[in-house]
Amino acid sequence: MISEPAFARRAPARQAASLYDDGVQIDRVLAEVDRAREEITDLAARLVRIPTINPPGDEYETCAALIGDQLRAHGADVQLLPAVGRLEHTPEHPRINVVGRQGGSAQGPAIHLNGHFDVVPVGLGWTRDPFGGEIADGKLYGRGSCDMKAGIAAAVFAAEAIRRSGVGHTLPIEVSGTVDEESGGFAGVAWLAENRWLSRERTRAVIIPEPFGVDRVCIGHRGVYWFEVITEGRIAHGSMPYLGVNAIEGMSHFLDLVRDELGPALAQRMTAMPVVPEGSRYATININGIDGGQPVDEIPSPCVADRCRAVFDRRFLLEEGLDQTRGEIAALVQKAQSRMPSVKFSIEDRLIFEPTRAPEDAPLIGALTDAIAQVTGRKASLVASPGTYDQKHVARIAGVPHCVAYGPGELAMAHQPDEYCSIDDIVSCTKVLALAVLRLANL
Repeated sequence: MISEPAFARRAPARQAASLYDDGVQIDRVLAEVDRAREEITDLAARLVRIPTINPPGDEYETCAALIGDQLRAHGADVQLLPAVGRLEHTPEHPRINVVGRQGGSAQGPAIHLNGHFDVVPVGLGWTRDPFGGEIADGKLYGRGSCDMKAGIAAAVFAAEAIRRSGVGHTLPIEVSGTVDEESGGFAGVAWLAENRWLSRERTRAVIIPEPFGVDRVCIGHRGVYWFEVITEGRIAHGSMPYLGVNAIEGMSHFLDLVRDELGPALAQRMTAMPVVPEGSRYATININGIDGGQPVDEIPSPCVADRCRAVFDRRFLLEEGLDQTRGEIAALVQKAQSRMPSVKFSIEDRLIFEPTRAPEDAPLIGALTDAIAQVTGRKASLVASPGTYDQKHVARIAGVPHCVAYGPGELAMAHQPDEYCSIDDIVSCTKVLALAVLRLANL
């Protein structure tokens, strides 16, 4: 875990803190959110109508400009930031991030609200226009409405509600829109962190409005180890397979071990982190895809398959750690190798993110849970994510451990056909974010 920055040790700004404690000031902020209800909904709908599909990364520049224009209209100092140096950043599909900053009454690290504006492909099963931004029955429909353009709109207007209320804040408040979270976030939040737009010196705390619901704060996520196993045999005529070595057969030994040995072992390992849904509290492995031999849709060729590849998605727990996880896979490959020595086995790492968890005493957790209770009248739940999100880059690259996810939408709606987000939830989350940010910016 990254060591504690000066966040918890900083002396409070007494005058600013008294503003937060003043119920009249809080009521003014909440009233501004209510007055902005249609504006919040309209921004979220306009964002949904921009088809920022990733891959390949369509319309990023258009979406970043829209967010930037909105922040600029709110008086923020806005920067449009191309992800220079990233291979993904091309003339055909430029990776453009946007950061808006509202200054505080004093110098210091900012309270930062970050949301990604890329969305996954549409997929099948829709009964509504995926990019219509349709509002019906109190819901905003469309790809990205839940994950997570409603969250971006909530972040933008949480900061704006504070500004419109006239309530002062000591520290700066930043809002950013970033790219490529759905493909790892390397040209988005990772790039911002590598280029010090997010850093221990510049950033005090980060809230990412991912769709975990109005009364749940996400404190971290499991780890991911994507790897590829390759088997190599020897080609031969299919009528004389005994003269060759079938790589697919070799892969079958490894798949048997995954099913019969590793799978049952993982099903017994449960994390203490409050991962949701409940089934994701256990370590898991998924076979993402297999490729070997001749393409099955082409004209048959009588050959023994001399190569096979399989990609695996291993989600590991904070308690397991990366070294144990990788070592376990390597041992399993070695066991498969011993079962079929004539096949050459190898492993290639595809993607690795370690588990991340905010400190239990992080001030932003208290700020959010208190604000949730005040806005909704319900006690907040602390949860952890089954998959990763950009907290990993904030913690590991920027070195800012004080990062959580909190935003509107139902997690189960992410990436679904007819994706939607409740308008009431967007407004409620905007209120919670505004109160939490105000408190954090005045600590």
